[in-house]
Amino acid sequence: MPRTARIAPAECVYHVLTRGNNREAVFRDERDFKKYLDLLSRYKEKFQFKLYHYVLMKNHVHLVLETVTGKGNLSEIIKGINVSYAQYYKGRYKHIGHFWQDRYKSIIISKDEYLLACGSYVELNPVRARLVEDPKEYPWSSYGVSAYGNKDELVDEHPIYLNLSEEEGERRKRYREFVKAMNKEKGAMKGEMDRRRIYGSEGLTKRITIKYKVDAVIKPKGRPRKDGREDK
Repeated sequence: MPRTARIAPAECVYHVLTRGNNREAVFRDERDFKKYLDLLSRYKEKFQFKLYHYVLMKNHVHLVLETVTGKGNLSEIIKGINVSYAQYYKGRYKHIGHFWQDRYKSIIISKDEYLLACGSYVELNPVRARLVEDPKEYPWSSYGVSAYGNKDELVDEHPIYLNLSEEEGERRKRYREFVKAMNKEKGAMKGEMDRRRIYGSEGLTKRITIKYKVDAVIKPKGRPRKDGREDK
């Protein structure tokens, strides 16, 4: 069965998820995490994309980024990073076979409160995985930048975050409060991210679905049953 064409308009914000093959670990130690961040920095310089939020988990990566027209599309960016990191990992650990699982997953995010919600969802991954109780305790994440003003040259501040307050200290406080509130709804948010091609405002969703003739929500696989539900 042919693959569904990927929808990736220029100058859009994307939530990108890449998993290790069979959900196996892609990071074994601190050196691996640092290598991935180094590659991310190199490709960011090459393609000039903006990186708003990220988290590196043991067996997968979440990125929230915005592409720039004429500087490389989403496919070029992610392919470059993933191929380079896979080569590094295979060389270091003598790994043979597939490294990443299938194609990366990407969701178009609208540039409004949905972007802030998506960013907090990404940064709460270590909490949902029960690795830490507070996202500030996890070192391989962008959370500390927005929440506490930590220095990270990889991360760009987006207008939705800046609109939280004109004063830096108050803005960080409001972001921490926002993430804390989102943490209480983490189950519902995960369901949204798992099902969607587009996560955003009604205007963006309508524009993309009409132009590219796709559904905003991914339909379950399987034949429809007589009762109207889908077989799993």
